[in-house]
Amino acid sequence: MKIAFIDPARPLPCNTGVGFCHEKCKLDEALSALDALLDGFVSEALAGLKYSGKRDEVALLTLPPAAGLSRLFVFGLGEDADGEEDILSMERSGGVLASRLFGFSEAVLLSSGMGEDVLASLLEGMLLRSWQFVKYRTNASKDKVKVPLGTLHVHVADVHTAQKAFAPRKARAEAVFFARDLISEPGNVLYPASMASRVAKHFEKTDVSVEILGEKDIRALGMGALLGVAQGSEKPPRLVVMEYHGAKKGSKKPPVAFVGKGVTFDSGGISLKPGAGMWDMKHDMAGAAAVIGVMDALAARKAKVDVVGIVGLVENMPSGGAQRPGDIVVSMSGQTIEVQNTDAEGRLVLADCLSYAQERFGTKTVVNLATLTGAIAIALGSEHAGLFSNSTELAGALRAAGKKTGERLWRLPMGSAYDKMIDSDIADMKNITGVRDAGSITAAQFLQRFVREDVAWAHLDIASVAWKNKDDALCPKGATGFGVRLLDVFVAAALEKA
Repeated sequence: MKIAFIDPARPLPCNTGVGFCHEKCKLDEALSALDALLDGFVSEALAGLKYSGKRDEVALLTLPPAAGLSRLFVFGLGEDADGEEDILSMERSGGVLASRLFGFSEAVLLSSGMGEDVLASLLEGMLLRSWQFVKYRTNASKDKVKVPLGTLHVHVADVHTAQKAFAPRKARAEAVFFARDLISEPGNVLYPASMASRVAKHFEKTDVSVEILGEKDIRALGMGALLGVAQGSEKPPRLVVMEYHGAKKGSKKPPVAFVGKGVTFDSGGISLKPGAGMWDMKHDMAGAAAVIGVMDALAARKAKVDVVGIVGLVENMPSGGAQRPGDIVVSMSGQTIEVQNTDAEGRLVLADCLSYAQERFGTKTVVNLATLTGAIAIALGSEHAGLFSNSTELAGALRAAGKKTGERLWRLPMGSAYDKMIDSDIADMKNITGVRDAGSITAAQFLQRFVREDVAWAHLDIASVAWKNKDDALCPKGATGFGVRLLDVFVAAALEKA
């Protein structure tokens, strides 16, 4: 969907309009002006329809010729509200509005009197809902797809100010789209090497530098945990390192690190997953996609911070050369791991990536994202992602960002009693406990063993929020890109202003 800001003095560019109304049929400034022009036609028509203006309530009016529009969607915004909740509600309302405009080639948004931040939020929501992944549909099936609105012309009194307010949100939405596209690709198209190449090409003309480490490089680093996961696949692993330097010259602060699990397809390895539903394991790289997406967003809006993004890309397959249950691997940190279940592979990948981030970049703040455990869905459903951290300050900043974006986090406990559950009889640790208890927590305890004590660390388990099984206000059924917006806001609020 294309969004163009235009001055109200210009002629209307199309015959379909959108206006806004608050609770108790209180027309906003632009709609009130149109109603006055039409001698009360709009308010009378809405009264006849018993329209109240409740949140997301829609009425479609056919207008007289004097309006300059043939049809008008009146969209309800509910009661007047202020603050972050109103901004978030406007994003979701934007998504609902976008879905109601599917099938139209263009429309004009009458937005006079709406604040810049509120309008930008509405438009971001519309953009997010307009995304589709239809590249593999042929002409025979494309006619079954509801086509999003082509162009939205936005009437604003101050075009420059509106564009400036919307620009970072547009950049963020487009970064979410890139993440969603990656997550949606099938495993035969997106595997470690092809994903790494796509990332490198995407960032060619940006301020993000990309380094791709191949299997020999990874082996030289001693990443035995990551390599153990990859050894069963014909597709060799990749480690992708993305650097963005936006802080003031001379800054001595080490970069913040975002680390993502990138299992491009997860069969479970020798500990094979059930066949039913295994197709969706193509999105076991959603954590990596989120890291890639936020790097894109930060570069696009010229964020004033230094950030490094690290994603470990592997495919977990059950070949004759695959890792076996009972194998012991040596991680980059030197710690040994007894692999009791090859389907608990994401933590092995992340372990070496976390070590790499700390050793090479000296980071003191690291956040990792991963579709790590099915247990998190049992605990939290699809309403929250799991948050685990050794820092109350970092956890609080991430939760605050989640509230602002609607990508909500719930902090779960950690502690020595849980940590003891992953002790091994024959190695430093094992990758599962062997019992169902506290599965998400013990996975987090495993990761914490690879984080130095002086590093503020957070782990986001996004397994239950990376994919939607039905349409949502801001996302159609499919990949969500969860984490991109959250981390972008986290950086803006907690790091750039620090």
